[in-house]
Amino acid sequence: MPHVTLPKVGTDQAWREAARACLSARIPPEAITWTRGPAEAVLWAEDEPPPAAKIGAIRVPESFVHLAAQVVWHKDPERFSRLYAVLWRLRTEPALMQDAADKDLVGLRQMERAVHRDLHKLKAFVRFREIGDRGAPRRRFAAWFEPAHFTLEPAAPFFARRFADMDWLIATPDLLARFDDGVTTFAEGVEKPDLPEDAAEDLWLTYFRNIFNPARVKTARMLAEMPKRYWKNLPETAAIPDLLANAESRVRAMAEAAPTRAPFYAKAIAARPAPPKAVVAAPGLISALREEEDACTRCPLHAQATQAVPGEGPLDAALMMVGEQPGDQEDLAGRPFVGPAGQLFDQILRDTGIDRSKVFLTNAVKHFKYTIKGVRRIHASPNSGEISACKWWLQQEVSLVKPKLLVALGASAAESLTGSRDGILKRRGSIEAGPDDIPVFLTVHPSFLLRLPDPVAKELETEKFRQDLTAAREHLERLVAA
Repeated sequence: MPHVTLPKVGTDQAWREAARACLSARIPPEAITWTRGPAEAVLWAEDEPPPAAKIGAIRVPESFVHLAAQVVWHKDPERFSRLYAVLWRLRTEPALMQDAADKDLVGLRQMERAVHRDLHKLKAFVRFREIGDRGAPRRRFAAWFEPAHFTLEPAAPFFARRFADMDWLIATPDLLARFDDGVTTFAEGVEKPDLPEDAAEDLWLTYFRNIFNPARVKTARMLAEMPKRYWKNLPETAAIPDLLANAESRVRAMAEAAPTRAPFYAKAIAARPAPPKAVVAAPGLISALREEEDACTRCPLHAQATQAVPGEGPLDAALMMVGEQPGDQEDLAGRPFVGPAGQLFDQILRDTGIDRSKVFLTNAVKHFKYTIKGVRRIHASPNSGEISACKWWLQQEVSLVKPKLLVALGASAAESLTGSRDGILKRRGSIEAGPDDIPVFLTVHPSFLLRLPDPVAKELETEKFRQDLTAAREHLERLVAA
């Protein structure tokens, strides 16, 4: 049985040449054994080299070439055999590399990812110590590392580029890489050397302590990126327990010392009229109602909103349409339905023959609820408590206008007008009882259409919304004619 012993240096190229020879000689995977160096000697293996290649280059998918270039550095003693088995299958299964569920490929992909992770750790966690005379033309450094796989050779070009102005060596139990005067060489691995203390290490520890952000500590995530198996060779890890123990107190100190800057909308909030000392006693007047809404403190939403956004439209409107709450643009303008959803809403109103100037438009909640993301205010849906707190204002508007038909745009409006927000997509297009026995026509909010990522779904839902408003207009016409 042919047995191939691959060298410790240049393993990837040696495997490719040997695999090409075995494949050209039509040697099946089960008839050949592989090892890398004497450390992986196989019992009963006859060190019989495969015959010379009978053919030139063998065409294989580029994805297999990249896969093999990583997997050969894995520590699994079966890696060469498993790679050759897939290479053997590629002769008759040219689409094999595209089969994500193939069990042979799944195992190799796992090895590939493990080698990739180990390469990343090696590049991130090697810590050099200076071992030469600082006055020499080229400074000299050395490092000890214990990789999980045989990744020193494929990582060496990175260090040669990164530290081309100095001489260095990296020792591992398997291999030693040396870089002298711009030339990289390799030798057998060694036991951990006794490296001298380095004054630069104290500087590195000072830097590490200062860049450590206690406000962003996630221990599980840190251990995933810096597993404890590497800690014994990392000087900064000695500082981590103390940094973690004091993280909470440092966060408090940072928060207390940090300057505060007023948000961009603070000026508008400061310009709001102060709440009246006494509640205006003339709710029948829309201007008085608006003043009362702006001074409302029934729920916490008033604290950060620019202003309350009251309803607008003719007081004799036969149709009242109720949305959820003001958005960012509505909060700044003080008018309902003027943002992106409002612009889409206007277009659909025109499509369905509804004149906006003859409709009373309002919202179930009068203040803008949001979360901050960067410098943007992102809409957040009001909860039942906030809807309930604002319900009194909506009832005042309904009593003032006395519409013949209410249209609930979305779940929040449905909850305020009918008492339930559940199943709005199933209830859309139906009519339910509302306040003062006024019928409520249910549909979605126009912002629902804007949030749909699929263009086809957005087009279909927009057409459904157009049909809903057409049905609402026709029902209103019947009510007016009755």
